[in-house]
Amino acid sequence: MKKDNKAVIYWLLTGCTLIFIMVIVGGITRLTHSGLSISNYKLISGVVPPTNEIEWNEAFQLYKQYPEYQKLNFNMSLEEFKDIYFWEWIHRVIGRFIGLVFIIPFLYFLIRKQLTKPTIKKAVILLCLGGFQGFLGWYMVKSGLVDRPDVSHYRLAAHLTTAFLTFAYTFWVALDLIFPNKKAVNTKLRNFIKIGLVVLVIQIIYGAFVAGLDAGWIHNHWPFMNEGKLIHQTAYNELSPTYLNFIEGKSGVQFIHRTLAYVVVGFILAIWYKAKKTEITILQRNGINGLIAMVGVQFLLGVLTLIYAVPVWLGVVHQVGAFILLSFMVFTLHRFSK
Repeated sequence: MKKDNKAVIYWLLTGCTLIFIMVIVGGITRLTHSGLSISNYKLISGVVPPTNEIEWNEAFQLYKQYPEYQKLNFNMSLEEFKDIYFWEWIHRVIGRFIGLVFIIPFLYFLIRKQLTKPTIKKAVILLCLGGFQGFLGWYMVKSGLVDRPDVSHYRLAAHLTTAFLTFAYTFWVALDLIFPNKKAVNTKLRNFIKIGLVVLVIQIIYGAFVAGLDAGWIHNHWPFMNEGKLIHQTAYNELSPTYLNFIEGKSGVQFIHRTLAYVVVGFILAIWYKAKKTEITILQRNGINGLIAMVGVQFLLGVLTLIYAVPVWLGVVHQVGAFILLSFMVFTLHRFSK
C-alpha cells in the first residue's frame, strides 16, 4: 500500500478545517464573554451538557462561586447563563473532537504502515501541539477563576497563537505531501517571506493581547487614535515602567497592533515587488496574489472592527481574516521553500 497517500492528505486537511472552525467558535466565546461559564473540567462526562433544570441550576450555582459572576454578572438570569454556557461547551466539545480526529486516523495509518518515517515524526509533533493547546486552554481559564473576572491576556495569547501555529504546521505537513518534489529555491526571497511570517505571527499575538485586554473598545477612530493624534498619550504613560504600556496597557497594546498592521501590509507589498523582479511559478504567483488580496481585506476589517467598537460578528470575521492571511503566508512560503 502506498505511503503518504491521498487519505493521509485528506486527514491533515480535515484537521486544518476543524482547527479553523475551532478558532471561529473560540472567537465567539471570547467576544461573548462565555469562556468562564464552565469552571470545572470533566474530560468524558463534560461532553454532555446539563439536560434538565436541576443540572442547569447546579451548573449556575457553580458559576456563582467565581469572580466573573460575583463582580460583573451578579444580575445574570439562568437563561442568560445558558447562552454563555453553550459557546464554552461547544468550544470544548470541538476541541475533544479534533483530538479524536488526529489520534484515531494516525493510529490507523500507523498500523497499516501508510506513513513514511518523516511523516510519522511530523504527526507526533502535531499530536504534541494539540495536547499542549488543550493544556493552554485549561491554564487560560484557570487565570480567571481566582481573584479577577477575566483571563490573563498573556495566557489568551498563548492559547490563540498555539492554535494558529498548530494549523500552520498541519497545513505545512499536508503541503509537503501534496507537493513532494523539491526544486531550486530563491533563498533571498524565501528568507524575506520567513521574516514576513514572523511579523505576521507577532501581529496575531498582539491581536490576542487586544482581545484579552478589551483594548478594542477604546480609541475607536482611524487613522488617528484620538483628535488628530497618531498616538494617544496614555499609550506610553498609563503604566510604569514605560515598557509595560506596550504589553499590558490597553492604549499601548492597541497602538502596537495598529502600527504592526502597516508593517504587515508593507512586508507583503515588498514580497510582491521582489517577486515581480524574478521568474516565479504559477502557484507562487497565486500565493502572492492571495496575500495581496487578503492583506487588503484584513486591513479593512481591522479598521471597521475598531471604528465600530468590536461588534461580535465583525470581531469574529477579523479573526477569521487573520487565519486566512496566515494560510496564504504559509502556502506562499512553502512554494518558495520546497
